[in-house]
Amino acid sequence: MTDAASLAQAIRARAGDAPVRLGLILGSGLGHIAHQVEGVAIPYDDLPGFPHVGVSGHNPNLHIGTLEGVRVAVFGAREHYYENGNPRAMLLPLQVLKALGASELILTNAAGSLRPDIAPGDLMLLSDHINYSGLNPLIGEKTDARFVPMTDAHDPGLRSALKAAAAREGLALPEGVYCWYSGPSFETPAEIRMLKTLGGDAVGMSTVPEVILARFLGLRVAAISTITNMAAGMSDEKISHEHTKAMAPLGAAKLERILRDFLRTLRQGA
Repeated sequence: MTDAASLAQAIRARAGDAPVRLGLILGSGLGHIAHQVEGVAIPYDDLPGFPHVGVSGHNPNLHIGTLEGVRVAVFGAREHYYENGNPRAMLLPLQVLKALGASELILTNAAGSLRPDIAPGDLMLLSDHINYSGLNPLIGEKTDARFVPMTDAHDPGLRSALKAAAAREGLALPEGVYCWYSGPSFETPAEIRMLKTLGGDAVGMSTVPEVILARFLGLRVAAISTITNMAAGMSDEKISHEHTKAMAPLGAAKLERILRDFLRTLRQGA
């Protein structure tokens, strides 16, 4: 089995030795952001142990280079739990990210809204999450490091910086609680009513496993949802993966503006 250190060494041979400052994992329909990186794209197939992504609308390449002058590693795709039943699927990629020097991770996803005031095409900054699936990628970890505190798992400092970037761009970035539903089937209207009662503001099929794994590895984390639909029972729209892919670009342009502003500020403060 290939270890993270060996993979990081192989990646440096292709992308250069400069340390990575920040990692970014892209959700459905957001892969175009990876192509803005000035550097190299390495297919996951060239990286032993990386997931074999089987979801349309994703870009299974690791992009290493600069974006707004900041050295980044952009994962154009993630493996979801619903693909193979493995909540630890993104552990090795995140270990590699840390081995490349990153200390921070920004996650993005496509999600359904549980709030009438957050509509398709809007963005939502995750203030917290609910692991409704009950699954945990740290099950099986043998050391006491598995007991990861999740208070402020979504880093307050990163959230503040992203909100400031949105404000400078004149874009709304409300905060809310994201609920992880395992998928691949969408939720029922009854389940959505339950999640709203529990305090959820958006629902999706990713992100929470990576947040847990990233905190386990000591990375600071923030996450943004691109809202692609109202959740089941909240509108008359027909929910499907094709609909998700079609609607994601509505928020993607806003997300890119926020990320670019955030990175410019990060570079200036370095």
